[in-house]
Amino acid sequence: MGRSKLKTLKETTLKSFFEIAKMQGLLTGIHYNYNQQSGVIKFFNDSEILTKDLFLYPSDPNFDELGSLEITGAFIDECNQIVEKAWTIVKSRIRFKLEEYNLIPKMLGTCNPAKNWVYARFYKPFKDNILDVSKKFIQSISKHYRSNLESLPKDTKERLLFGNWEYDDDPTTLIPYETILNCYSNTFVKTGTKYITADIARYGRDKTVIGIWSGWRLFKVVVINKSGLDEVKEVLERLRIEYQIPLSNIIVDEDGVGGGVVDFMKCKGFVNNSSPIKVGIQNQNFKNLKSQCYFGLADRINDNQVFFSISGKDKEDLSEELQYVKQKNMDKDTVKEVLSKDEVKALLGRSPDYSDMVMMRYWFELTPVVEWKMY
Repeated sequence: MGRSKLKTLKETTLKSFFEIAKMQGLLTGIHYNYNQQSGVIKFFNDSEILTKDLFLYPSDPNFDELGSLEITGAFIDECNQIVEKAWTIVKSRIRFKLEEYNLIPKMLGTCNPAKNWVYARFYKPFKDNILDVSKKFIQSISKHYRSNLESLPKDTKERLLFGNWEYDDDPTTLIPYETILNCYSNTFVKTGTKYITADIARYGRDKTVIGIWSGWRLFKVVVINKSGLDEVKEVLERLRIEYQIPLSNIIVDEDGVGGGVVDFMKCKGFVNNSSPIKVGIQNQNFKNLKSQCYFGLADRINDNQVFFSISGKDKEDLSEELQYVKQKNMDKDTVKEVLSKDEVKALLGRSPDYSDMVMMRYWFELTPVVEWKMY
């Protein structure tokens, strides 16, 4: 029995467990005993329930603490509050006496609607009627809980009462879902100077996503899976010649492998953690260049000044990733900052390669390209 924080599990989930056990006629001291120090509930037949803290601590990024665990089944309460890696590792530990008792490994997760890996892994496939047969999604609400939710504000009611997984009332979200959807119908956005922005797979991981722009119209996306440096360079060369885009209008994520692409092509390089760019003579109140560009991108999208002429998987992934453009430490009196790529990856379950590619387009608004015309 797990939850993001063990303290919260003891204060909430565990109390509910004892209440249900009592309703079923199970009495503490007779049918089971709970050891508060070890966090183990031991039953009269020697079976046990282990309570676990599943928070992603920096000191244990791979959840090594769960490494030797052997269990027969698992229940994670508020599973939307843990990272996908925690879920996957717990699932891999379901192996205790399965063959001996001919058991099918089962894992239960409960949560309120949330736009993270739970949405992508369970709700979205369920909604699209493509959920794998090994999984089951059940949406429910008690009548008592329903009456309590009726009086809540609209945004909270949409998510908790009506089960609207697309609705996000997180105040740190920079781009509302409605304006993200508008990007696919904003056909009035004018064409203009052509650009290429590319998020290169870091150290051979993730994938390379390349976007081709006309003004603020994204009209083509090229994805390269687990590519080498030479292949990325070759694709970029082909695209820049095909669409007649000069090197000065091409920007590539310079972190990791992308640095090699910049060296080869002599195009612009984007360093996420570099200092924000001055606007005129004014220093900007941002943690880094990436945060500056994401805040600028959010303003343009919210003003309906962006058009995405893409569809299918590209559209789905980009739309999902843009919902994770969130302000970090919003309640602190500090510079503006967005969640890092690794933080979003932990929440989303994959790397936000599409949104980072789109974010880099804003760099050209901060350092406009001078176009020379001959008369």
